[in-house]
Amino acid sequence: MPSSSSLCPAALLAALALASMPIGCGPTYVRGNQVEGLDDAAMSTGIDKRDIEQLLHENLKSLMASPVARAWANDGSRPTLAIYPLSNQTSEHIDSQLQALLSDIETYMVNTGLVTVVSVERQQQMIAEVEQQHGGGFDPDHIAEYNRQLGAKYYITGKVFTSDERTEDERRVQYFMFMQLIEVATSAVAWQNRAAFTKALIQE
Repeated sequence: MPSSSSLCPAALLAALALASMPIGCGPTYVRGNQVEGLDDAAMSTGIDKRDIEQLLHENLKSLMASPVARAWANDGSRPTLAIYPLSNQTSEHIDSQLQALLSDIETYMVNTGLVTVVSVERQQQMIAEVEQQHGGGFDPDHIAEYNRQLGAKYYITGKVFTSDERTEDERRVQYFMFMQLIEVATSAVAWQNRAAFTKALIQE
């Protein structure tokens, strides 16, 4: 093998250039705080964590401005509130994201100080106990039974659905999150709201 002194100048320059290149020029894993705006860009027309959080924020902001929330603030009654799963009416696999959302709703409502919130873990335990008799998972038809055992005066529920339109080379998907606050004793809707946003694939 020839020594470095026997290499031609062109080969030496090529070797030096190669050595000076940064290692790992291919795909790189990064954290959100390493790349400004990493969570901002849409990667597809699918719904993502930021989209779901936006819809939830808009709905809960509406709830806090509603007459029922103002009444809670005025009378200091702190009624017991249960939070039930949001139904996924889309074609996307977001059930786990919607399940995780229950803890976000729980945290938000606890921090308002206006209601006494039944913990999500306790609710899931109660749902499992009730559904053992029916051989299934959460069933909206059994909410009355859940509430009786949890002692809830109100409960929050809702659903996420889409409207999808396509042309030959473009696509527009409108997402909606519909939420309700329902009084257990009367089944009266004490508050409801629909938040929406749109994602699209467009040709420049």
